[in-house]
Amino acid sequence: METGRASKTAFRVALRRAIHQVVDHPCILVDPIAVPLLGPRFTYDPLRERHSFARAFRAFMAVRSRYAEDHLAESVAQGVTQYVILGAGLDTFAYRNPFPQLRVFEVDFPATQEWKHSLLAEAAIAVPPNVTFVPLDFEQKTLAEGLAGAGFDPARPAFFGWLGVVPYLTVTAFRSTIGTIAKLSASSAVSFDYALSPQSLGFLHRMAFNALANRVAKAGEPFQLFFTPAEVAAEFARAGFSRTEQLDSADLNALYFAQRSDGLRLPTPGLGMMATAWV
Repeated sequence: METGRASKTAFRVALRRAIHQVVDHPCILVDPIAVPLLGPRFTYDPLRERHSFARAFRAFMAVRSRYAEDHLAESVAQGVTQYVILGAGLDTFAYRNPFPQLRVFEVDFPATQEWKHSLLAEAAIAVPPNVTFVPLDFEQKTLAEGLAGAGFDPARPAFFGWLGVVPYLTVTAFRSTIGTIAKLSASSAVSFDYALSPQSLGFLHRMAFNALANRVAKAGEPFQLFFTPAEVAAEFARAGFSRTEQLDSADLNALYFAQRSDGLRLPTPGLGMMATAWV
C-alpha cells in the first residue's frame, strides 16, 4: 500500500461482495449497501463469474465477512458496544448496522478513507453518528495510538474485525496489533483471515495462490505474511488470549454452504483460514 493512494484491492474485494448480491442465491452475506456504494463502477462479466476461481474468491469474500459479523453479533449479545474494523476499506457494516447501541470505528489509510467518503457521498449514503473514521498506517503507528484520540474506550470490551489485512503486514505489525487487543478487558475479541504458507498448499492451489499474489503485487500491495495454523496458535498463546478458534475451508463449508442448490462453496484445501481469539 503506497502512502497517499487508495487501495486497489479494497475495490476488488468490494466488487466481489457486490457481485455476490446479484449472482448467488441465497446470499451468504446479505448486504444491500454493496451495490449502491460502487454506483456506476459496479460492472461484471456473467460468463467470467461462472468460472471456478471467480466463484471461489467471491465465496471467500462473502463468507469471511459473514463469519466476523456472526461473532460480532454474539459479542454484542454479551454486552460489547464497540466494534473496530481494522483495514475497513469499503466495508459496509457501519451503514447497515442492526445494533443501535454499537459504536463503529473504521480504521484505515487516510487516502482509502477519503476515497470511501467520496463514494458514500456520491451514492447519498449517510454516515451514521455512531461511526468514527480513524486514519492509521499499521506500519507507522500502533493501533493503540490510532484509537487513543478517536474516542475509543480501552476500559470497555470491544470486538475487532480484521479482514483482508494480515497478509499485507509485517510480523511486527501483526504482533503489535494482536498484543494490543489481548490487553483489553475481558470479552474483547478479534476475528481475522490469514493466508496459508504457500509451501503447505498442493500444486493446483499453489498455482491459484501465485496468480492472486502476482495480481496484488502488480497493484502495489504485495503479500508478505503467511502462517500455518500451528504458527497462529503460537501467536495467540504468546499474546495471552484465553480462548481461540481456527476454521478451514471444510469447516466454513459445513457452516455456511451446506445444501446449496447452486454448488457455491470454498475449495478444499483453501487459500486462507479464519481465526478468532477472545481475551
